[in-house]
Amino acid sequence: MEATILTILALLFVAFVALGVYATVKVTKAAKRGVDRTLDQARRTVEDTTLRAKSFGQAGAAGELARLRLSLRTSMRATQEALQAGVGQDASLKESLDLFNRLSGHGLELDADLKRLEREPDRAWVAGQLPELTARTERITSSADALRRAARDRAVRFAEDDLSTLSAQIDVEAGALRHWADPEPAPGAATGTAGAEERGRAAGAGGRTAGTGAHGRTAGAGAGSEPSAITGPDPRLTSYPWEKSARPETTT
Repeated sequence: MEATILTILALLFVAFVALGVYATVKVTKAAKRGVDRTLDQARRTVEDTTLRAKSFGQAGAAGELARLRLSLRTSMRATQEALQAGVGQDASLKESLDLFNRLSGHGLELDADLKRLEREPDRAWVAGQLPELTARTERITSSADALRRAARDRAVRFAEDDLSTLSAQIDVEAGALRHWADPEPAPGAATGTAGAEERGRAAGAGGRTAGTGAHGRTAGAGAGSEPSAITGPDPRLTSYPWEKSARPETTT
């Protein structure tokens, strides 16, 4: 039993050690990639600044070579960033990104040639190579610009379509919210309402009939008995205290 427990503890210890080593390696690689990326970005920034200074500060073949390198690097970097940012939202850009990777090979080759010519001592020969180098640079940058602009136009078109669909849905919902008319009653509720109205009309008719009957009976009773008229008393039958009583007449 104790041997089994020790074996389990040893296995757990080995597993934790392996996990720690794996995590350490992953963190180290991630840190190394971050450092390399930072160094590459710093190096590119320094090179771009140097090329920009040479293109404006130097004349002749040296200044033209710096201008070609700066134009090539700027176009290729912008296209790469645009495609890599859009491929996560639009899978169709994966093929465009593959084409750009092939184009990047030609761009790197041209940039290496331009960089070697910067150290070429024969400036006359370098000046003779400039037309061909300029044409190559324009072809590569034109292709990169076409890919970048097409990807941007595609993203704008998709955004406009999505906005149009969303606007139509919002219009429908707004119309439904403004529809405040009373809903139609259910069949059971309509039947109950109709029955209540019918019973109300019947009760009203019964009340009117009862009232009419009572009024008729009252009128009939009044018509059957003579109304008591106020008639004055017969003066011959009325005696007053100040009159003398009449004496009976005698025949003697």
